Amino acid sequence: MKTTLILNATIVNRGKIVEQDVYIKGPWIEQIGSDLSGRQADQVIDAQGKYLLPGVIDDQVHFREPGLTHKGDIYSESRAAVAGGITSFMEMPNTQPQTLTQELLEEKYAIAAKDSLANYSFYMGASNDNLEEVLKTDKENVCAIKVFMGSSTGNMLVDDTETLEKLFSKAGMLIATHCEDEGTIRRNAEEFRARFGEEVPMEYHPKIRSAEACYLSSSRAVELAKKHGTRLHILHISTARETELFRNDIPLKDKKITAEACIHHLWFEESQYTEKGSFIKWNPAVKSAEDRAAIRQAVKDGRIDVMATDHAPHTLQEKQNTYFKAPSGGPLVQHSLVAALELHKQGVFSLDELVEKMCHNPAILFNIRKRGYIEEGFYADLVLVDLNRPWTVSRQNILYKCGWSPFEGQSFQSYVTHTFVSGHLAWAEGAFREEKKGERLQFDPR
Repeated sequence: MKTTLILNATIVNRGKIVEQDVYIKGPWIEQIGSDLSGRQADQVIDAQGKYLLPGVIDDQVHFREPGLTHKGDIYSESRAAVAGGITSFMEMPNTQPQTLTQELLEEKYAIAAKDSLANYSFYMGASNDNLEEVLKTDKENVCAIKVFMGSSTGNMLVDDTETLEKLFSKAGMLIATHCEDEGTIRRNAEEFRARFGEEVPMEYHPKIRSAEACYLSSSRAVELAKKHGTRLHILHISTARETELFRNDIPLKDKKITAEACIHHLWFEESQYTEKGSFIKWNPAVKSAEDRAAIRQAVKDGRIDVMATDHAPHTLQEKQNTYFKAPSGGPLVQHSLVAALELHKQGVFSLDELVEKMCHNPAILFNIRKRGYIEEGFYADLVLVDLNRPWTVSRQNILYKCGWSPFEGQSFQSYVTHTFVSGHLAWAEGAFREEKKGERLQFDPR
């Protein structure tokens, strides 16, 4: 087995920051100590002055394969993720075809086994009429069930009351939801179309996909989960009011209802539509500065449990359309960690908080086996970052297949220098090592 010795790293793990060495053997962290310089290794990395973090676990991405690979694919987007310090991802089912059968789900796993540079899992998709397939899902090999309680592509909007009751009562595993009330959004869209026609200014996006639409749907999901004792994870919280639905008075491992915040809702706010336009058009919408502040606070105080991306690339041509034709979503996996570290530099989050929300908590919430921590006996999913190495996002250094980023022109002070995926050094000082692929995540049923 190949061995690696990382010397003089400043390790951020379990709320502590200490300088130690790490010895990796094969995919595993074999030893952590204050002086391991005497150990022989195939490669030695001096991490003096750099911070060693557990690999980021992103619980929500759209890598577009199969069927939408002109936007991105599992190879291209996992590659960008690894360069950004993400070592594991969980990918969504609204591809073409939608992942609504066990056979289609396993086809995506087969693609990832061949092409993904990062570790991977895929959500099983729910619709109004595939409950029997959903209930076949193996909770040790699949991260969760995804339910779109707001508009989606194809047949994936689950708005039938009886279906939702059955899903929440019978699933037996974690349900992750996109929560926006479809009726409210349609009424709002009709109102603004009557005012502006097809040329609705992009700044009205948070009025169409409104705070009310988000709260109506999120509160309904919470009500269903409480009624049936379901494990519920609400994705991409975007409003202050929604944060009031969640608790911070019990440990995460004991929570049944949890929440996620995405980097765009923590970074952008609605005054930036004038400058960024459709490049910050997501569903749910980026909303007010007050909503952003409330989401940041909920991350800090534990009502929101994890930070992720909702990485969802579209081509430049697609994004440069009028309001109703420009798709929602944008690419983020290459830049989410450095953006989070920039928020740390600004005093928004501590390093401990970022590691907790981006590394530890996703592992706890999804019961991921042996990942999310820098611990002996755990997989060596590790990221080295230099917090004082400024760089600027440009078309020349963007790795997404779509070729653009909402952060284009943004200068970051931190840089990901090395990324280890299951012990393999997959990214080192701007170069990829692609001879080894990521592994399928495994889960301990709860």
